Amino acid sequence: MQNLATKFENLTIQSDFIFKKVMSRKRICIHLLEELLQIKIADINYLEAEKSLEPEFVSRGIRLDIIVADDKNTHYNLEMQVKNTKNPDTKNYVLPKRTRYYQALMDIDLLQKNQEYDLLPPTYIIFICVFDFFAKGNYVYTFKKRCLEDLELELPDEATTMILNTKGTHGSISKDIKSFYDYVNNHVINSDFTRQIDDEISYLKLDSKVRREFMLLEARLLDERREAKAEGKAEGKAEGLAEGKAKEKTATAKRLLSMGLSVEDIAKATSLSVEQVEAIKAEQA
Repeated sequence: MQNLATKFENLTIQSDFIFKKVMSRKRICIHLLEELLQIKIADINYLEAEKSLEPEFVSRGIRLDIIVADDKNTHYNLEMQVKNTKNPDTKNYVLPKRTRYYQALMDIDLLQKNQEYDLLPPTYIIFICVFDFFAKGNYVYTFKKRCLEDLELELPDEATTMILNTKGTHGSISKDIKSFYDYVNNHVINSDFTRQIDDEISYLKLDSKVRREFMLLEARLLDERREAKAEGKAEGKAEGLAEGKAKEKTATAKRLLSMGLSVEDIAKATSLSVEQVEAIKAEQA
């Protein structure tokens, strides 16, 4: 518990837990969106913080940090990304396909059964990354669908994906967004906006309910990781036993073959198939 308490005290805006809490304050979330998109927002509604989207068909569910809708019914999903994760099997970075999946599940959640497609509201998937995924130095990378044969022709599906690069060095962003980047990167407070964010985090850390919520969340996550590790060990042990038995059967089959027994008899004695014994015999030939 002492380690968790220390971890809680050291949390920054880069933490999903703190980011969600801070962006749950309307004045901060609205100002961030207004400064980023250079628009005016009268009000926002929180559809659900850290919402779990799981479609009815079998697929992978996701948990979203913050989903809000403004007074014009534009929907925003805000995510903090601190790791540029790779799939260990394919070695591919997961961020691009992750944004695609988030967009798809948001759309499914926003369109009710039997509603027309044109009722889908405008959406923004916004990933705040503490790394430069594209290595171009831009403060912001904004993506919309365009025609390859005519790049001025945009598909008006009203879906936008924005990858924010807090390590960026060039591009057009407001002073408050730049100060937000500095705060995310190095905890530098150089604007009224970042002062508000830092004050909010200080208040959160003094709140015993917030502390307890974090402790319970971390304990739950630790239990899940332990269970997954235990299951992995059990599966590995089972696989190891199965592999050992298979090797033992192969060795027995080889000995019986050297003794001149028939393939059929060896198959019966070892529980191997006739085809497997014939393959072993062919290897020995």
